[in-house]
Parts: sequence; C-alpha cells; structure tokens
Amino acid sequence: MDNTQKIAVLIDADNTQLSKMESVFHELSTYGRIVVKKAYGNWKKQSLKNWEEEVKRLAIKTEQQFDYVSGKNTTDIAMVIDAMDMLHSEMYDAFALVSSDSDFTPLAIRLRESGAYIIGVGENQTPEAFRNACDDFLLLDFVSAETEDKNGEEEIPDTTAASSADTAGRAELKRKRHELNEVHKLLRIAFERYQDEDGFVNIALAGNYIKRAKPDFTTFSYGYTKLSDFLKAFPKKYEVKIIRGKGKGSSTSVLYRCRKR
Repeated sequence: MDNTQKIAVLIDADNTQLSKMESVFHELSTYGRIVVKKAYGNWKKQSLKNWEEEVKRLAIKTEQQFDYVSGKNTTDIAMVIDAMDMLHSEMYDAFALVSSDSDFTPLAIRLRESGAYIIGVGENQTPEAFRNACDDFLLLDFVSAETEDKNGEEEIPDTTAASSADTAGRAELKRKRHELNEVHKLLRIAFERYQDEDGFVNIALAGNYIKRAKPDFTTFSYGYTKLSDFLKAFPKKYEVKIIRGKGKGSSTSVLYRCRKR
C-alpha cells in the first residue's frame, strides 16, 4: 500500500482496548497518513470514563451517541453513517475500523466494494467474517501496549543532575526516557515493515514514518542533528550501513537494521 494514503480511523470505543490505542496508531501510520481519528460511544457510561485523558493526549475526536433505548447500543449505526458520509466525500483512500464487533462486517464489505482499502483492528475473538471483509486485519493481541524498552542499555544524558532531588527534574527526566523508548519502538516497527531483501531499511523512509506516528519528533530533542547520528549512538541496537553513490552528483543512502534483542 502506498505510504501517501489518507486514512480515516473510526473507533468503536465499546469494543476495543484503550491501553492499545497509541500502539494502534503507530501501526496504522505504516500504511499512510492518518487524517481522521474518531471514537464513538456513550461517554456518559461509567465503562468509558478512562477514555477522557487518552482522547485528549492522542487528539481523538469523540462522537457522543446516547442509548435511546435501554440495553440497545446505537454507537454502531452512528459509526456506519459517518463512514458512508466520508466515503461519498471521496477524501479518503483507506478506512481503519477499530472494533471486535461482527456487526461492522457489512460496512467493511461496502467500503471495500467502493475501492477503499480497509484495515480492521480487533481482538483475537473477532469473527472471521469481519476479518475476511478487510484487506488487512491487525490483531490487538499482537499489538504491544506502550512499555519502556527493557533493552535500553544506553540512556539519554541526565541533564538534570544538579537538581536530581527535585520532583520536577525527575519527572522531566522520566518523560525524556519515555519518549526515547517510544522512538526506539517506532524504529523497530519501521524495520519490521519496510526492510528490503537484505534486511535493511532506508533511513529516509523510517524518518517519514516516525513523523507520521509522532509529529513532534526531532532528533535535536536528543542532542543529534540527524537521524543517522541518533542511530549510530546506539550501536547495540542498530547496525548502520552507508551506500555512497558512484559518480559526480550521486546521492548517498543511509540504511539501518535492528539487532536481535
């Protein structure tokens, strides 16, 4: 799939795992640029109370749908209506339907018949019919939640040493380490998705993906002017290869691959 695709992500909040949403966006960003992130649910429900902070942090637009009749979930129909409106706008190349509910099978089939690329995201118990209605299906069971890198031998320099006892200083250092671990995770996702037949990934391709998944990413935050310098700073994690062009005016390519954990 072309990495310039515009993707609309529609989330059935009642039937997915909140803890996996950031990782889901990271995975979906390998397919293209996410231009819409919408989550549907009755946000007055106690079961969805934990979504508030995450939808703010991940810039997800919430769509409120009241249950007009007790015991009946009307979220599904609202999501279907929005999906069809988006389809007819002809603004999107792909749709990601985040749900484990088989009720979305007809929607996936209809969107796919119209030429859109359909990515399903659900748990292992998602019915086979829904999975087969999609062009690709991501199992949440194999999408890692955001965790710290346990193999991070190298760490960013502690620039807050002078105030290490200060709570704010420790919190800032923890934040930086978390962001560093996130970048390492994105580099591994890019490696798994884009590697060539020799097992290497072009650094430009990886850099474009990371910017889609983490728009505020810049190597300057970690003290490096280029992504290649960042990779070289972690020799236990990455092998870097430079291919110099032959002839005047030829470009130089930088590639990398992740070392085994």
